[in-house]
Amino acid sequence: MNNQVASPFSGNQITKPQQANAMIESESQRSIAEVQAAMAIAKRFPRNEVEAMDKIINSCQRATLAKTAMYQYPRGGQQVSGPSIRLAEAMAQQWGNIQYGIRELSQGNGESTVEAFAWDIETNTKQVKVFQVPHVRHTRNGVTKLTDPRDIYETVANNGARRLRACILGVIPGDVIDAAVNQCQLTIQAQADTSPDGIKQLLESFASIGVTKAMIEKRIKCRAEKMQPAQVVDLLNIGNGINSGYSSVADFFDMPTETVTNAGLNDAIAKAATKIPDTVQ
Repeated sequence: MNNQVASPFSGNQITKPQQANAMIESESQRSIAEVQAAMAIAKRFPRNEVEAMDKIINSCQRATLAKTAMYQYPRGGQQVSGPSIRLAEAMAQQWGNIQYGIRELSQGNGESTVEAFAWDIETNTKQVKVFQVPHVRHTRNGVTKLTDPRDIYETVANNGARRLRACILGVIPGDVIDAAVNQCQLTIQAQADTSPDGIKQLLESFASIGVTKAMIEKRIKCRAEKMQPAQVVDLLNIGNGINSGYSSVADFFDMPTETVTNAGLNDAIAKAATKIPDTVQ
């Protein structure tokens, strides 16, 4: 005879799979509600394109944004430049009614599956890119496997930022992008700091990624103290490209012979290539 007393809650027990399904269903319903609310608000308060354009141009008149607005990298023997992720984000913020971001969908087998997206909820125009990011870092000494969570995060963020930039630029009209780029170029040319302090800061920013004063002077073919505004603009764009991972130091500067065997400098260059800075000053 079984004298065990049955639990009064035994008939209402919820298994772990049921809990997981309930959480997934709840999250799904929440996401759907957020999307519907965002679309309703966008339709109720549509963007004024004239005002949005004015806000973008005003933002591009800030020197701090203009300095990081463009990047430069070599392709097929030519120098290619384009809007940076910083400028893309600034345009998305001022254009309005755009949701954008990066999501890590999964992580395993030494790589992350990541999604970058930009969605104009007013016009229902969407750009999505799903890609894999191996947990490795390429250096002059070979490929290094990443195990530190922070290193993995920075690598994923760096690769995600490139795709996010393309997604944002894919939902903003091309003429708006061109106007923003032109304004940034005008701003940086008008405010390019060729004072001794300004040039010193520029040299220090390049020194942090392994570029010496001598290497810069060899590229610009004059003493750094005699640098012209157009040369400052060119160097800023190059610095943005290197720091964003689009190019390397060797793409733009002649590397000294002793640098090839300098492991410390190689590590600094590799680290800079996986870093997303707020600015190059």
